[in-house]
Amino acid sequence: MALEAHFEQTIRSEIEFSGIGLHSGAPVLMRLVPAPAGSGIVFRRTDLDNFEIAAIGRNVAKVSYATSLMRQSVLISTTEHLLSALIGFGVDNVIVEVDNLEVPILDGSSLPYVQAFHSVGLKQQRRKREYLKILKEVEVRDGSKFIGVYPGSGYRIQYTIDFPQPIGYETFRGDLATGDYVKLIAPARTFGFKEDEAMLRDMGLIRGVSDESAIILSRQGIENGPLRFDDEFVRHKVLDLIGDLALAGRRIQGHVVAERAGHAMHTALVQRLMRDRSAWELAHGYDEVAEPARVMGQLQPATVS
Repeated sequence: MALEAHFEQTIRSEIEFSGIGLHSGAPVLMRLVPAPAGSGIVFRRTDLDNFEIAAIGRNVAKVSYATSLMRQSVLISTTEHLLSALIGFGVDNVIVEVDNLEVPILDGSSLPYVQAFHSVGLKQQRRKREYLKILKEVEVRDGSKFIGVYPGSGYRIQYTIDFPQPIGYETFRGDLATGDYVKLIAPARTFGFKEDEAMLRDMGLIRGVSDESAIILSRQGIENGPLRFDDEFVRHKVLDLIGDLALAGRRIQGHVVAERAGHAMHTALVQRLMRDRSAWELAHGYDEVAEPARVMGQLQPATVS
C-alpha cells in the first residue's frame, strides 16, 4: 500500500484483535473502528467510560521499552506497532478501542495489523491528506546516539543499530513512500536478550512475552528462529521509528537518519519538531525538493533480502 493517495483514508469496516500486553501481561480486546476525515488516530479506553487519548506528541507519557500515551492520568501503552502499521498502510483516521491499558503484542510485529487492513480494505475520504514537509534539519543527540530529520522528497529512512552479538551492526535504508512497508518492514518482530529477562521482570516489564511474540536471544544465538529477514533487528527498529514519528500527527516528507536511537530519542525528535514551527510546513503530497548532499551521500538505494 503506497502513501501517494491524495485524500485521507480510513478502514472500510471494524476489525477486532485479542491478545495480551507485552509488558503488563494483561488480556486485552482491541477493536478498530472507521473514523471521520480529519479526526486522526484516537485511542479509546472502553474500560474507563470511553476516555479518549489522541495519538499526538503532547500526549506522550513515558518512553523506555515502549511508547506510552497519557491524558489526565489515563494511560495507553505500547502503541508503536499499531501506529506504525496505520502509517505504513495509509490509514489516516481510526478509533482504537481497548479494554485495558496496553495494546496487544500479537506476534511482535505489525504484520497481523496490515493483513487485517488488507482484508477489510480502505475507504477514501473527501479531505486532502496533509504531510509534514521538513524545511530544515532538526537533530537530537545523546552521546553516540543520534537521530535527525532533513528536507527531502518521499519519506526516506536510514537506521543503524549496534547491539551485542548475535546481532552486531546493521543498517537499513528505505523509502516509505514507495509502498514497500508491508513487504519490507511490517513482518519484523521485536526482540530481547534472555540475560535481561530477570532485570526487566523486576521492573514490572515483559510479563506477557513468549516465544510467539518476540525474538529471544542469548549469547549462543537466536533461541526461537528462523528470522524473517537476515537483518530483522534493524528493520524492527525502523518499524518502531515509523510508529513513534506518527505522533507528529501527520506523515513526514523528508529524510530521517537514526543511529543507535530508540523510543526516547524518536519521541524527543517529535517534541523538538513540534516546538520549532519554522522547521516544517503542511503540504498536500510528496514532491521533489533540494536534498542536502551530506545526507544523500548516506542514503543510497537499499539492498534488501
